[in-house]
Amino acid sequence: MNLKKGDKVQVLSGVDKGKQGRVLQALPKKGKVLVEGVNVVKRHTKPRAQGQTGGIIEKEAPVPVSKVAFVDPTTGKTAKLGTKVVDKRRVRVSKASNEAV
Repeated sequence: MNLKKGDKVQVLSGVDKGKQGRVLQALPKKGKVLVEGVNVVKRHTKPRAQGQTGGIIEKEAPVPVSKVAFVDPTTGKTAKLGTKVVDKRRVRVSKASNEAV
């Protein structure tokens, strides 16, 4: 999985198609990512401790990595990611602009 926390991505399919947001959390073992403002679900919660209030909470649910695409910071369009060796270090590179991410 090439996406990391903080990357800007665009949703390719589903209800939120076309929306863009930052990756809040990457879940590589599950092949999913949490994207800010995408796939928002409502959870009904009970008060667990004394003084805590229950209610309906909206939060993001994980989205499969195959349903999102990386957005190139220079062009603003979706792009694929590759790797390149620079100064004996592997660096992620956007294939659209050929610049390090």
